[in-house]
Amino acid sequence: MEFAALAAIVVIALMFDFTNGFHDAANAIATSVSTRALTPRVALVLAATMNLVGGLLGTGVAKTVGEGIIVTPQSAHGLGIVFAAVAGAISWNLLTWYYGLPSSSSHALIGGLIGSALAAASGVQWLGVLEKVVIPMVLSPMVGMLFGYTAMVAIMWIFRNFHTGRVSRGFRIAQSLSAAGMALGHGLQDAQKTMGVIVLALVTVGYQDNFDVPTWVIFSVAAALALGTYAGGWRIIRTLGRRVVHLDPPRGFAAESTAATVLYMTAYVWEVPISTTHTITSTIMGVGATRRLSAVRWGVAANIVTAWVFTIPGAGLVAAICYWIIHFIVGV
Repeated sequence: MEFAALAAIVVIALMFDFTNGFHDAANAIATSVSTRALTPRVALVLAATMNLVGGLLGTGVAKTVGEGIIVTPQSAHGLGIVFAAVAGAISWNLLTWYYGLPSSSSHALIGGLIGSALAAASGVQWLGVLEKVVIPMVLSPMVGMLFGYTAMVAIMWIFRNFHTGRVSRGFRIAQSLSAAGMALGHGLQDAQKTMGVIVLALVTVGYQDNFDVPTWVIFSVAAALALGTYAGGWRIIRTLGRRVVHLDPPRGFAAESTAATVLYMTAYVWEVPISTTHTITSTIMGVGATRRLSAVRWGVAANIVTAWVFTIPGAGLVAAICYWIIHFIVGV
C-alpha cells in the first residue's frame, strides 16, 4: 500500500512537471517568437532541448524545496500531504493557463506544500519560507526589471550610430542564443523543484535518509519538463510576447539574456527557488520601459501581478481541500 502511494506521488509529480513545461514554455520562447527571430516550432524544439539539459545540471534548489519549506512528515500521513500539495499546484497551473495568465508554477508548488501541511496540522518552516521564497519572490522581479532596463540602455548607447535595420537583423540572430540560455535557466530552476518534492516523498517513507537527488529522479523530471515544454502553452505565449509590450529583437535579446543571468545566479549562488515567470516578465517590462513608460501595457501587467500575489495562497487553498478529501476518503 505504501509503495503504491509513493508510486502515485511520483506519477502526479511528473504530471505537475509536464504542466510546468507547457505552462512556462512562454518563459523561454515568447520574446523570440514575437520578434520573429524564431518560428514557433523551432523555438519549441530549442526550448524543450535546453530545458532537458538544464534539468540535468544541478540539485541545490531541489534540496531547498525538499527540506527547507515544511517539516518532513512521516509515513502514509506524509504521503497524503505531498500528494495534496502537488494536486493543488497542478490545479492552479491549469486554471491560470486557461485564462492565459503567466503565474508561477514554482510558487504554486510551494503554496501547495504550505497549504497541505497547514491542513494536516503539520509543521511549516516559516523562516525558510521567508528567506528562501518570500524575499526572492519580491526581489527577483525588481532585479529583473532593473537589469533589463540597464541592459537595454547599454545596447541603445553602444549601437546608437549603427543602422537600425542592420542592428535588428543582428539581434534577431543573437536571440537564438539568448532564447537557448533562457530555456536552460528555466530547466535548471523549475526541474529541481519537482525533484525536491519527489525526494521529500522518498524521505517521508524511509526509502532514503537524506535529500540527495537520485539519478533516476533527475532524468525522469528533466524529460517530463522537456515534453511539457514541447507541448507548448500558446495562450501565455501571446500574453508575454505581445500583450505586455511590443518587442523588437534588441529588446527581446536584452530581456532573455538578463532573465537567464538572474536564473543562473539564484540557482548556483544562492540555491533558492525563484519564478522564471516573474523573472522574464519583469525583464520584459524593464526593456519596454526604455522606449517610454506608456509603451508597457500596465493594465495587463497589473493582471499578471495580481496572479502572482494570489498564486501561493490560491494553490495552498486548493491543496488544503485536496488534503481534506484524501483524509476523509483514505483516513491518512
